[in-house]
Amino acid sequence: MTRRRWIADTWTATTASLTGDQAAHLARVLRAEPGQIFDVVAGGFLHRAEVTSVSDKDVLFTLHEELEADAALPLHLLLAIFKFDHMEWAIEKATELGVSRITPILARRTEKHLALAAPKRAERWRRIALEASKQSRRTDIPEIADPATLKAALEQEQSPTRILLSETEQATPLSAALAASARPTGYESVALAIGPEGGWTPEEMAIFTANAWTPVTLGPRILRAETAAIAAIAIASSCLA
Repeated sequence: MTRRRWIADTWTATTASLTGDQAAHLARVLRAEPGQIFDVVAGGFLHRAEVTSVSDKDVLFTLHEELEADAALPLHLLLAIFKFDHMEWAIEKATELGVSRITPILARRTEKHLALAAPKRAERWRRIALEASKQSRRTDIPEIADPATLKAALEQEQSPTRILLSETEQATPLSAALAASARPTGYESVALAIGPEGGWTPEEMAIFTANAWTPVTLGPRILRAETAAIAAIAIASSCLA
């Protein structure tokens, strides 16, 4: 039987603990007891761990041997902000698929009320990523950055491979762009930008061009933003894994 996996809130070299909602769930719902064994992720490493003490506020583990685990994809998703229920679904699924980082982008065509509310949603998006990481048995949690303007995000981007999904691009598929940028030692990091409903504006396309992003297509159909994000991550994962 597969052991439940938890992501520690705090840890040392030999111990880890769950606090807050995680501790309450383990103590009240699962009725954990000292001596039980779980898988615990601490500091990005997966361990077999033994419960040593339990309370509603804190569950303490002793960490035992380190277990083998898969690394996250070297993929930074820049996701233009769109309807929050669809956005949350995209963040959850992107986490399950293994992206290492997500930056919500305040695009020109992001609806004004969504742009204004986005900073207050960031913590909710991080909680969604945490729960999706546990569900998908990841050994890490993707970083969910604070919402940023496109210009600011592109100026800070360090990934050597930068790919933009574009409705106006018809010739270069995503898989071909990734293959062309591959190195003998593999991919150091890939940034992938997904636009809002309605696509990027001409001014935003010019910013991408100025920052050396490669426009690509997913095919002839017009996809919703969340569908495009998941399709693109799935294609990228086949190249990056």
